[in-house]
Amino acid sequence: MPESGLIGKDLGSHQVPVSLFQVQFYAKVTGQTERLFFDEVYAKAQGYPSVVVPVGLLFGLEMNREDPYAWFTEVGLDTGKTLHASQEFICHGQCFAGDVLTFTSWVADVYTKKNGTLYFLDRHTRVENQDGKPVADLISVFVENRKS
Repeated sequence: MPESGLIGKDLGSHQVPVSLFQVQFYAKVTGQTERLFFDEVYAKAQGYPSVVVPVGLLFGLEMNREDPYAWFTEVGLDTGKTLHASQEFICHGQCFAGDVLTFTSWVADVYTKKNGTLYFLDRHTRVENQDGKPVADLISVFVENRKS
């Protein structure tokens, strides 16, 4: 069995302030057309505090830290052999430019396939706003080729 002792391992928390520029830039480069992602005056007229953060940006914001891969060492992953296999978002609410988001991560599962040559690690991350309200859960699957 893979390193099942890793399941539940706390990978720490960090906070990220969300800027108006980040939201607008992400929306532009990903081809978004919804005005709520670009136009702060329009978003405020709709009752929002600022532009709405597109859910896909949460993955990039999660990486906004000094060493986004430091946790690989903690769980025994080799950065040269590990790929990001999938990403899933479970939304609980919206977040906005100007929010300060807290990302809290843990190991949810580890398993192997192909007679142990492919090692998988599922990382879950809870995202909360500055009021402690859940915004989303991010589920990332990483796979390492452990072929000799």
